[in-house]
Amino acid sequence: MQNILKKLDLIDYIDSFSKLMAREKSIILEGDINLHYKLINELSKFDIKAPNKIENLDSALMHIQKQGILKIDDIFEFIKIINYFRYLKRFSFDGKLFEWIDKISIPNDILKISDYFDDKANLKDGINEDFDNIKYAISKNKETIKQSLYKIINSTKVRSYLVDSQVHYINGEEALLVRGGFNHVLNGSVIDRSNSGFFYVVPHSISELKQKQSDLRNKQEEILYKICKEISSLFEKNLLFLKFINKEFDKFDHYQARLFFAKAGDKNFILPSKSGTNKLVDFCHPALSNPKPISIDFTKSVVMITGVNAGGKTMMLKSILSAVFLSKYLLPYKAHHDTVVSNFKSINAVLDDPQSVKNDISTFAGRMVEFSKLFASRNAIVGVDEIELGTDSDEAASLFKVIVEDLIQRDIKIIITTHHKRLAALMASNENVELIAALYDEENRKPTYEFLQGTIGRSYAFETATRYGIPISVVNRVREVYGDDKDKLNELIERSSSLEREYKQKIAKLDDEIANMQRISGNLKDQKEKLDEHIYSEKSKLHKEYNDARDEAKKAIKAKLVGESHQHLNVAHKMAVEIKTEKVQEAVELSIGDRVKYRNTKGTIVSIKGAKAFIENDMGMKVQVLLADISRSGNPPPKIPTKKATITIEKPETGNIKLDLHGQRAEEALENLDKFLSDALLAGFEEVLVYHGIGTGKLAFAVKEALKQHPKVRGFEDAHPSSGGFGAKVVKL
Repeated sequence: MQNILKKLDLIDYIDSFSKLMAREKSIILEGDINLHYKLINELSKFDIKAPNKIENLDSALMHIQKQGILKIDDIFEFIKIINYFRYLKRFSFDGKLFEWIDKISIPNDILKISDYFDDKANLKDGINEDFDNIKYAISKNKETIKQSLYKIINSTKVRSYLVDSQVHYINGEEALLVRGGFNHVLNGSVIDRSNSGFFYVVPHSISELKQKQSDLRNKQEEILYKICKEISSLFEKNLLFLKFINKEFDKFDHYQARLFFAKAGDKNFILPSKSGTNKLVDFCHPALSNPKPISIDFTKSVVMITGVNAGGKTMMLKSILSAVFLSKYLLPYKAHHDTVVSNFKSINAVLDDPQSVKNDISTFAGRMVEFSKLFASRNAIVGVDEIELGTDSDEAASLFKVIVEDLIQRDIKIIITTHHKRLAALMASNENVELIAALYDEENRKPTYEFLQGTIGRSYAFETATRYGIPISVVNRVREVYGDDKDKLNELIERSSSLEREYKQKIAKLDDEIANMQRISGNLKDQKEKLDEHIYSEKSKLHKEYNDARDEAKKAIKAKLVGESHQHLNVAHKMAVEIKTEKVQEAVELSIGDRVKYRNTKGTIVSIKGAKAFIENDMGMKVQVLLADISRSGNPPPKIPTKKATITIEKPETGNIKLDLHGQRAEEALENLDKFLSDALLAGFEEVLVYHGIGTGKLAFAVKEALKQHPKVRGFEDAHPSSGGFGAKVVKL
């Protein structure tokens, strides 16, 4: 992995990420990447402190397994992990995160041991009476040494020989700095001399106290050894749990480090997709201090990057491969969340010149060796910088055309940079090839570090040579040697690129205008429908008011002039008919399948007969209406959620990794064993311990046969003597 990181300029980036982990390990996060992504998202909702640095405990676990006695420092490393998970259990997690943390059930005897220590790995007072007494004696003796030294320093006889009144620590010993001739006033041993010729002396009275201090410390170490022995024995009984929680800590450490890394630089997690689409959106390569964001679609099998020298072609290639690499290992990076990257089985980079005095191989031969390896690959992505390097460009163009076409058939995606136009021209007609040109600013005579898809770019070798100091007279003579016809071809390529660029800019502008017009048209249509509704409502109100007035007129006529009433009623009826109006509608042609609206109901026309139509509304009901009463509706039918069948498996209430079958009949024991193994599998345990005893051997035989036939048991063996020996089995799931 270090090789690909070096080629893609990602070493510093990965190193900065690795420093955020609590202990050194591979950046690879093994297991289901989709589950990891979900757990990281759930974890991001909580503000959790980072774990303290933890030492690698593989050798300590092996030591426990061999019944060894751990040192106090190793024991405390386990305690730090235990205490961190105790801290995590205080949070109100939900979802998959809750299920994961909840299944980590810490045994009570381990919890008790974790309370033995303070934050500095020191045993707390009250844990062991003998240890407390020794610690007190050491403290008292240390104070006695201090008082004795200050008593000597303040002695009138000794004071005249003292160079200073300080206590000096020389080679771990408390000493006084004195002048020559001190022997008749101070009994002591010279342990060193200063640069000025003075003597560092340890008084004999202090030496006796120091010896007592040493004896006390030896006694303290003996007591501490006994405590470590007891704890190591307890750890041995819980070895399976310690292995389990050590592994789970690394998993959590991976998640937490990734979250801190993402927050530090406003980075995004891009989960590998199975859609087949591959595109970078505003990607920034981490090796660049002030990068110009890159956006590129590399969905096609081959991406061929041509164009100006020093225009960013190689960095474009490295950016594509880097994004694929970081997504594969779920490492966050700077890119828009619309970025889509596939999950490739392998990532290869052919970037360097393989020639050296050591390998006795030519540049071209080395490239052939690299390409030969690809023919055995599947579902891979490979980046090749300067593909024709080391041989005749015309011959290389034909060779690589055939090689690339063959690799396409093997499900390999290839990112190529080249300055030679022949290969690009040969591959341009292939629908699986995407051409990309690095652009050049003619006016300012420098690369723009921007890219245009769908065209071939010029190398601008002469302009680049001038920019980097080659005399213009030399470049002009080169142009003469190069020839007018080839120079015109370059101009034609550049003109094509310019036209392509202009064409795409115009298309983008037209797309914006079309989108704007569609938005305006939609707004106008909505406004018209609202206006139609308003007009219809107002006219209906007027019609009702007129009917009310006519009813009142009828009553008046009946009460008075009967002969003249009929004439008034006929006029009123005629006026009522004229005031009835329909909704204002556009004259539209409707056909079967059109989305329409009838009053407050929307649906689809299923049939038309004359002036009538049958409409099926969004609830599945059919109604017959007049064509004149319906209008077109462009809104799609609401999506009806489909019910998915789900299976709920009851999660075991405890995460126990031990089962005791002593005293049970074979039938009862096998039933309990089957349930225990099911609960252990649901809890995610990889090893469990089953006690069956020795006895007559019937129960042991039944347990063995059941384990052999169980589909989820990978294997089993007799337990360690301290864990039951022949009367127990360690079962691997």
